[in-house]
Amino acid sequence: AMLVTFFFAVGIGAHALDEFHGHPLQTGLSDRVLVGLAVVSIGIAAIIGIVGAVTVSWWIAVFVVAGVGLVLAYNLELFGGWFHTDLWFAVAWGAFPALVGYVVNAGTIRWPGVVVALGCLALSAAQRALSTPVRRLRRRTSEVAGVQRLRDGTTIELSVAGLAAPLERALTALSCGVVLIAIGAVAARW
Repeated sequence: AMLVTFFFAVGIGAHALDEFHGHPLQTGLSDRVLVGLAVVSIGIAAIIGIVGAVTVSWWIAVFVVAGVGLVLAYNLELFGGWFHTDLWFAVAWGAFPALVGYVVNAGTIRWPGVVVALGCLALSAAQRALSTPVRRLRRRTSEVAGVQRLRDGTTIELSVAGLAAPLERALTALSCGVVLIAIGAVAARW
């Protein structure tokens, strides 16, 4: 249920709101469709969360309210964009889901869940540090000009593809690593 909840809230709702606010993905979807997707998907996620609060732990109700608030504040850049920062990205898309997952399984908050949430915060901060410049290269850069000159006299022509490649590889490695860690954690419980 938690995976379905986050699929609706983040996978659909947050991305629809992000696209609604400035159309950075250039999907071509109308604002009306994007708002409809966001309202329905975040609503479904909230309903699942409320059911979880009733059946698992009252803590989940706190997370439902906080989660809806984070999605709206971050993706709509509310409060002058105060929540649309690298730190809030790491909190909302790294630490928060990890802590919610812990509470759903443990029924309460304990220090191991907080430590895992902080680890996910750090991973999300690393992902953001890599993805911001590579997104800028892919979406907004028309040309890169210049040469990197090494101390031994070797020169390397700079290009969009050359600058993006190591960032893309690091992002791919992070993504694969997190999935493998998650699979290992689930397998360890069986």
